Amino acid sequence: MVSAGKSTLSDGLVRQFGAHPLKTKELIADAAREDSRLGRGDLQRIGDLLDRRTKGEWVVRALTRIVQSLPDDAIVVVDAVRIIEQVRAIRRAYGAKVFHIHLEADPKELARRYRQKQRQKDSGEFASYSDLSTNKTERRVGQLAEGADGVVKTDRCTKFDVVVRAAAHLGLYGRECSRLVDVLVGGEYGSEGKGHISSYLAPEYDVLVRVGGPNAGHKVFEDPEPYTHHQLPSGTRRCNARLLIGPGAVLDFSKLLTEIAECKVSKDRLSIDPQAMIIDQIDRDYEQRTLVKSIGSTGQGVGAATARKIMRGADGSSVRLAKDVRELRPFVRETQYELENAYREERKIFLEGTQGTGLSLHHGSYPHVTSRDTAVAGCLSEAGIAPGRIRRIIMVARTYPIRVQSPSKTKTSGPMAKDLTWRTIAGRSGYSELELRKSEVTSTTARKRRVGEFEWDLYRRAVTLNSPSDIALTFTDYIDVQNARARRFEQLTEETIQFIQELERVASAPVSLISTRFDYRSIIDRRSW
Repeated sequence: MVSAGKSTLSDGLVRQFGAHPLKTKELIADAAREDSRLGRGDLQRIGDLLDRRTKGEWVVRALTRIVQSLPDDAIVVVDAVRIIEQVRAIRRAYGAKVFHIHLEADPKELARRYRQKQRQKDSGEFASYSDLSTNKTERRVGQLAEGADGVVKTDRCTKFDVVVRAAAHLGLYGRECSRLVDVLVGGEYGSEGKGHISSYLAPEYDVLVRVGGPNAGHKVFEDPEPYTHHQLPSGTRRCNARLLIGPGAVLDFSKLLTEIAECKVSKDRLSIDPQAMIIDQIDRDYEQRTLVKSIGSTGQGVGAATARKIMRGADGSSVRLAKDVRELRPFVRETQYELENAYREERKIFLEGTQGTGLSLHHGSYPHVTSRDTAVAGCLSEAGIAPGRIRRIIMVARTYPIRVQSPSKTKTSGPMAKDLTWRTIAGRSGYSELELRKSEVTSTTARKRRVGEFEWDLYRRAVTLNSPSDIALTFTDYIDVQNARARRFEQLTEETIQFIQELERVASAPVSLISTRFDYRSIIDRRSW
């Protein structure tokens, strides 16, 4: 039916699912050797003539020319059929691969849409919808509904609803909820070595997703100098996977653009959700005045920006999202659609959490926490990924947890069960104290770190919150510097192996990845997946 929404549906399937369009109007224009701005009456007349000459097969002939140059799994959308013979000819050629969706609407709504279309363009259209309906073929189009595989009444839907219903009919969302997502989170107070583990795993995935904000730095080993990712996924420079930044992320867009340039990321590779929040200078100023000295905040403005997003402008501030920043627009697109396509194509997805479970806004030692939930549930929510999509959960723990050292002598960055000194760690491990102090500074603000004994209670609470399928243990060389030379599990010291066995008992999960130092060949991989 004219004005039922066929072109809108076709365009939606092309945009969201990469379908290849076959526009019958263009075929008629080619047949008439005229341009594509033919009026509706001309199109009807020439279309009727083609139907009589070919018994409706002119559409399938054009379709076959297109299909021959496409891969077997390509989706082709014929935007309009007008007689049953056209449908039958396509079915004879392609059998069960054909799905016929019939669009219809109340005649009054069709007439309204037709008038609106007339006002928008000067294309020789009929004076009214009733004049258009005098064509014999056009009057019979409604009869195609009887043999269609699916019927959608477009006057009862938005144009987006029509695309969703059609895509579901076609199975484009998948027939089942495949578990394609692996999630990595920190199990302590951050700085567990998540970037190192993430960059090691990244080449196994098709899509890398990052949440959180620039207050978390994930350091990746590179020779001669390591690289620290603040907003892009840690595997960005290790593979060619697509990159997503979820709607719950908080962005310092100028620093993000610098990171994009340094990592040579193209606009086609990276998708930033339009709902991601932008940090403004007022956010950084506020945190520098209030939070840096009181609780050891990094002062990057993440919490203040998040609070303004939650207030939705009610505090009088101007809220900017990623879609509002001109420099980010080449990268801005709905990450939900990107994820939908990944699910449909059975692509593996890696979601990289930031900070640690002990810093969770809801589950950490308030107020010495960060401004978001850092557990698996919070990361999934920020990314827009359903729990039912999870395949594996990797929780990273380091042998000696750390917290950032507060710049104030009278304030603390938060409790630790049993504080230690770097001199003590040096004595136990065999490293020099100077070497440890030099390496143990924060990735974002270059502050010194506090260190403490491994917190079994914190570890168990993190296990309860995250339900990991696997544990990744880092900094095993801090147990004994001899572990830095280990390439296999049995080469670890006996004390280290006993520690790992106890981790597995407490978590009821295997320690599948073991980092022995910060180097390319530093991870002992014991995974069964």
